[in-house]
Amino acid sequence: MLQSALFEGYDPGAFYDEMFAAPGQPRPQYRKLFQKLASMAPGQFEEKRKLADLAFLIQGITFTVYSDGQGTERLFPFDLIPRILARSEWERINRGLSQRVVALNLFLQDVYGRQCIFKDRRIPRSLVYSCPQFRREMIGVEVPRGIHTHICGIDLVRDSKTGEFCVLEDNVRTPSGISYVLENRLVMTRTLPDVFRAHEVLPVDHYPAELSRILRSLSPRGEAEAQIVLLTPGIYNSAYFEHSFLARQMGIGLVEGRDLIVDGGMVYTKTIRGLKRVDVIYRRVDDEFLDPLSFRPDSFLGVPGLLAAYRAGNVALANAIGNGVADDKAIYSYVPEFIRYYLAEEPILGTVKTYLCGKAEDLAYVLDHLPELVVKPAGESGGYGMLIGPASDAKRIEEFRRCIQANPRNYIAQPVVPLSRVPSYDSEGGCMGGRHVDLRPYCLYDGEKVTIVPGGLTRVALQKNSLVVNSSQGGGSKDTWVLRGED
Repeated sequence: MLQSALFEGYDPGAFYDEMFAAPGQPRPQYRKLFQKLASMAPGQFEEKRKLADLAFLIQGITFTVYSDGQGTERLFPFDLIPRILARSEWERINRGLSQRVVALNLFLQDVYGRQCIFKDRRIPRSLVYSCPQFRREMIGVEVPRGIHTHICGIDLVRDSKTGEFCVLEDNVRTPSGISYVLENRLVMTRTLPDVFRAHEVLPVDHYPAELSRILRSLSPRGEAEAQIVLLTPGIYNSAYFEHSFLARQMGIGLVEGRDLIVDGGMVYTKTIRGLKRVDVIYRRVDDEFLDPLSFRPDSFLGVPGLLAAYRAGNVALANAIGNGVADDKAIYSYVPEFIRYYLAEEPILGTVKTYLCGKAEDLAYVLDHLPELVVKPAGESGGYGMLIGPASDAKRIEEFRRCIQANPRNYIAQPVVPLSRVPSYDSEGGCMGGRHVDLRPYCLYDGEKVTIVPGGLTRVALQKNSLVVNSSQGGGSKDTWVLRGED
């Protein structure tokens, strides 16, 4: 086996290493990559890394990190070592995600419709109704083509103990990150073209066209006349780069709430030539800010009267209002049951053991084992408000204990999942180190089939031994390759 200065001293460690089965022994799908990198000196690789950073800077690819207290906009961190998945492994993921997206959509149809799942006692009605993201305003609303989950980002992790992928959480409100998947691939092919060409990698660039097709199919006036806009909270939102990127890629208007008006039950966008009707809104504004007449009255991000226009069927929204009930972390533990109930199938992908603090027996266990568990607020996203017990001091653990006791329904707990690792470049040390990763594939649903971008966004914890991969918490990303063949 070739020796590589870049990987000198690299230790896969006790975690599942995606690249190496043992020190110096790359897994089959990584052999070509390792051979290419083995001939590259650290100085050469460092030069490539700087070129990648420059490409991101020129493109303005940034993300706002709110956790620093300043809302600082930073260059989106990108690691040049790709994560590679064999085709057979991806096919299982694809089937499992498709199954899950369809089941989640059927659940949303049901809880805002006939509510059969309550009558059959497969999930407590109180658990759903107590979810802050459950929108009673949506009960009885027939959404276009019956689709609630047009766009889903489902987070997967590979368990170091089993080597199997399982679902960590669902994101079916306004999932972000797909622009980084597309830009990562572009930067990778330009920065390491020889390395990329040595592999047969499935493409990802069809996403904007597929999303545009689905949005057009929702138009109440038919696809030929469909006028589509992307509704953004504005330039200060953490994912504004993505909003402008996707609008540009799909050739649709990028608007803020102040650019839209509801008149006579129709939605219009203001133009220099007057009002122009809008048929479909790809909204990246959260439910509570969408319509100050129906939700938060202090919101300046939404459009007064939008919900009424939506309920009347005069405009389509993607994703549908009220989806947050399906990605509530307390609801997550019931998704395998949704698959059995609505599809009469066994779940293809596993889930992480979850304790619902709203249950007395689970609460008692969690309070007794806080130092061993990961605790998450049920309705939060982006990695905010978590407790990682083994990495927390006694003071923080006690603070969480009080929060849980004050509002048990708002918290779930899970065992620490020993995330797999992928080699990542440490610019300070000039060598590779294992860093923990997760994977967010992006799923598009047109009511008949689920289309999934091969691979998705691999998020990487850039700090040594850290398990926090969220971009909003300062994590980075990698290009994810799904090979056309097995190696």
